[in-house]
Amino acid sequence: MILLKQMVILFLLMITGFVSRKKGILSDSDCSGLSRLVINVANPALVLTAGINQTDTLKGTSLLTAAALSVGVYVFLIISSFLMSFIIRAPKEKSNTYCVMTVFSNIGFMGFPVVSAVYGLKALLYASFFMIPCNVLLYTWAIGALGGSAGGKGITAVLKKIFNAGVVSCIFAVILYLSHIQVPVFIETFVKYIANLTAPLSMLVIGASIVKMDVKKLFGDVRLIIFCLLKLLVWPVIGIVLVKLCGIKDPMLLGVALVMLATPVGAMTAMLAGEYGGDYELASRGVALSTIMSVATMPLLSMILGI
Repeated sequence: MILLKQMVILFLLMITGFVSRKKGILSDSDCSGLSRLVINVANPALVLTAGINQTDTLKGTSLLTAAALSVGVYVFLIISSFLMSFIIRAPKEKSNTYCVMTVFSNIGFMGFPVVSAVYGLKALLYASFFMIPCNVLLYTWAIGALGGSAGGKGITAVLKKIFNAGVVSCIFAVILYLSHIQVPVFIETFVKYIANLTAPLSMLVIGASIVKMDVKKLFGDVRLIIFCLLKLLVWPVIGIVLVKLCGIKDPMLLGVALVMLATPVGAMTAMLAGEYGGDYELASRGVALSTIMSVATMPLLSMILGI
């Protein structure tokens, strides 16, 4: 029920962004600026709050389990992405894009705000471990899968993209938490104020981005609809079952894993597809359609799995 309420709130924020863009209140440049603000400022601040908040302590073994789980989840997603392409009978020229869309979800824009709202700040520390393999794979495996070359821009350029503000904030959050460094109250309050911008701004931007989508193409592509149902419902169920079989029983860690698996296609997939020879239009529609559908599928998954 908590997740359902949270998804309804996020959906209403998306609608607000959609209407604002439709009415001209938000322009393309506004959305671009807000997107950069979320990625480089608000979202990193949200992650840092997990490291600053030390009222509840987590065992070192729990953090190691979360780190191992994050790697395991991406191994599972990469392997299953080829199965996904086969199941939906994706055309050869589109199969690489479907593979990348299977692996990479919107964990920053949507996953972190949901985890924070539903499971609390402590859970964000678990979620932060998923950001690191996600970014490493985005700028290595994803580019290679799309037919590009990550090395073409030099190792320094690749490392700068991998160790962006989001990943650096994850590393600092873990360091702050493990070292028990006491941050001054005014700094903690400042970071929390910035962090509170993440959910509303990210949903406004997502809603505004849907305005340019062709509704007929969005809901008329049967293969894409099947893909979204598999990614948002079937894959998370299989993933959580495998996680439980590995002996992980911590409800909070299971909840975080569920959100990380069940979030919609990440916007970065469309950007990389456009730059490295994938199908940009397909990826953009995948982002939009999966985002809309996730409002219903995420609470449904929570009820089905009892998480």
